[in-house]
Amino acid sequence: MPGITREEVAHLARLARLDLKSEELDHFAGQLDDIIGAVARVAEVADQDVPPTSHPLPLTNVMRADEVRPSLTPEQALSGAPAHEQQRFKVPQILGED
Repeated sequence: MPGITREEVAHLARLARLDLKSEELDHFAGQLDDIIGAVARVAEVADQDVPPTSHPLPLTNVMRADEVRPSLTPEQALSGAPAHEQQRFKVPQILGED
């Protein structure tokens, strides 16, 4: 497989709106070539018998089910607030909007 050229790196840099110096083009060409080589090696190992996965272990939802449980009343929740209005915390205006 041919390596990544400076011109290809320069093209990618232009697409990404990156201003790369000449020595950076050579440096990144080598790095990108190494990355593509590593991906190619992984592709060689993958076989038809191995299904594609996004995670090596099966994932399950570990969150509990939503259920109503006793909690604070609005008055209890607002009891420590420096200011409140209409059962809501009142905070200083910061955006200059009404």
